[in-house]
Amino acid sequence: MPFSQIIGQPKALSLLRRVLTGGRMAHGYLFTGPEGVGKNTIARALAAKLLCQQKGAGQPCGYCPGCKKFIASNHPDFLQIKPDGAGIKINQIRELKKALSFPPFEQGMRIVLIDDAQTMGREAGNSLLKILEEPPPNNLLLLIVSDAEPMLNTIISRCQVIPFAPLTEEQAAQVIQQTHPQLSIEEVRTMAKLTGGCPGRTDALHSSEVLRLYKECLYALLNATPCSAVAVEQSLVLAKQLAELKDDLNLFFDLLSLFFKERQLSILSGKEPQENHTLAAREHWNLQQLSAMVNAVELARSDITKNCSRALVCEILLLELFCG
Repeated sequence: MPFSQIIGQPKALSLLRRVLTGGRMAHGYLFTGPEGVGKNTIARALAAKLLCQQKGAGQPCGYCPGCKKFIASNHPDFLQIKPDGAGIKINQIRELKKALSFPPFEQGMRIVLIDDAQTMGREAGNSLLKILEEPPPNNLLLLIVSDAEPMLNTIISRCQVIPFAPLTEEQAAQVIQQTHPQLSIEEVRTMAKLTGGCPGRTDALHSSEVLRLYKECLYALLNATPCSAVAVEQSLVLAKQLAELKDDLNLFFDLLSLFFKERQLSILSGKEPQENHTLAAREHWNLQQLSAMVNAVELARSDITKNCSRALVCEILLLELFCG
């Protein structure tokens, strides 16, 4: 993906554009910021541009041998290092040093992308530091970190640091819509809010058990007859599953609270909602009921922090939602 198609991160892109158009390129760059904000995407876009053989083009041409190899993930001068298990091992850095002792295969530049560089132990970090202190010619190291705190200060000082910030909610929604076209408008908006400006987290969130339970709960709430025997039974079955979410329970609370608050806003604004769930909720609950539901969710959240029984808290919450 060329720079021109990347959404967000204007400061990082501006700095890299200046470097590409005549500025002096450092031997190492440290891309730092939360997971899922585009660090890897921009690093790969930079690599694609540098490996493109049409040097006069403003962006990778996509057709030259260099571009074709990069797109096919078999360019000999693009190396990627990822954690082996819990972290990047010393042997991986030793292998890298060996590779860098030879010139690039295609007489241009070699790009090394190190993902989650903060997972390097001290031994691996010191080995990488030696590479940065005496960088072999025609090699560029791109270090990707979600947290620079564990990094050796000497490594940071040898790199040009490029900070990345969370995207705006609107930008995150645009990215999610591009990368997940199968999602509905409502799901895209929900993901944009829940990922906190880090749209790269969408896959993990969308495939999680908590989202499945949220959708199941929402469907049941919108279709159940309040206080009926079926509603009570559904609430107890869902409560049992919710209690097993453990750390994800707060995310479930976030989803429910967000849903009810957006329905309140829809009623207050008088705007016709685009999403079917929103329309159904407007017809199903009034402002007073929605306010009571938000309060019930926040009370459950508070009770969990007080070490109350998770099973009991979930039962009370869902009985309140289904029968309150």
